[in-house]
Amino acid sequence: MAAIGIPDPQAPQPGPAAALPGTLFGYIWRYTGHHQLLLAVLSVAVFLLNAAPLEFQRRIVNDAVHRGATTAILWLAIGYAGVALAEGALKLVLNIYRSWVSETAVRHLRRTIHGLIIPGLANGHAAEAEGVEISMVLSEAEPIGGFVGISTSEPLLQGGILLTVFSYMIYLQPEIALLSIAVFSPQMVIVPLIQRAINRRVRSRITVLREVSGGIITSNHDPSFPVAAQDARINTVFTLNMGIYKLKFSMNFLMNLMHHLGVAAALGVGGWFAARGQIEVGTVVAFVSGLAKVNDPWGDVVNWFREMMVVTVKYDLIVDTVGQLGAAAAAAPLSTGA
Repeated sequence: MAAIGIPDPQAPQPGPAAALPGTLFGYIWRYTGHHQLLLAVLSVAVFLLNAAPLEFQRRIVNDAVHRGATTAILWLAIGYAGVALAEGALKLVLNIYRSWVSETAVRHLRRTIHGLIIPGLANGHAAEAEGVEISMVLSEAEPIGGFVGISTSEPLLQGGILLTVFSYMIYLQPEIALLSIAVFSPQMVIVPLIQRAINRRVRSRITVLREVSGGIITSNHDPSFPVAAQDARINTVFTLNMGIYKLKFSMNFLMNLMHHLGVAAALGVGGWFAARGQIEVGTVVAFVSGLAKVNDPWGDVVNWFREMMVVTVKYDLIVDTVGQLGAAAAAAPLSTGA
């Protein structure tokens, strides 16, 4: 395992600080750095090929059809199919590779967390530490490891697609393109504000869920454990989840609204230019199609940002918890010796 960039989890584990870097991206680059570089190369190749069909379409219509060059149409169509095949094959490789990196990271995180929590179980915090370990190993490691595979390649891929499509739109008609970009711009302010509110609830939710897990373990050993306390924690989780849903779907509503405002701007301003004979109707159609084409990658970039923020909160909590349990385990022998 060490040969591919992720240390062998079966080998003796170093101390908590060495095993889990202090930041999420520190962990990603320590254990999967050269994989991220290879994924970045694949992502660049995919988004560059993504722009090629636009040029093939333009040449088929303008260079071939207007001149009646049937041979040129045939070769351009074959080229278009070849590019589509190459793009699809690269996406297949990219997705499988990203999934492998993610699952390998999940496995490494689970084994590492388990190895670092064991000393805490043996030094007077068994029930509490066991409940925390169950929560971290089973539920918290999964999204963190899942994010590792897309941490670099996803924003690069989707950002590249956005860049190529907007560049093509600016090439067609700069005024409408800049107006469309201006309509999208408020999302760059709205999304981070809403996401910070979501992060606060996510942090509280994880803390409460760990308390629920610890309470389950404690109640198995102590029949007198208060049931009302667990009910209160479960109700708190419900309230936090509903708050997250409201913020998440409000963000989606605003993003969809901004997209449709961009389409309305392209139709209104583009139609006005077309009515005055300043641009062709086909250019307006191309703009509307271009806005539809950037909607999905823009949504993917926002989802990546949202996931990155949430996963960072989860990773920070794991590092803090492992550090606390490691410190407690290190201090226990001193107190015993006294």
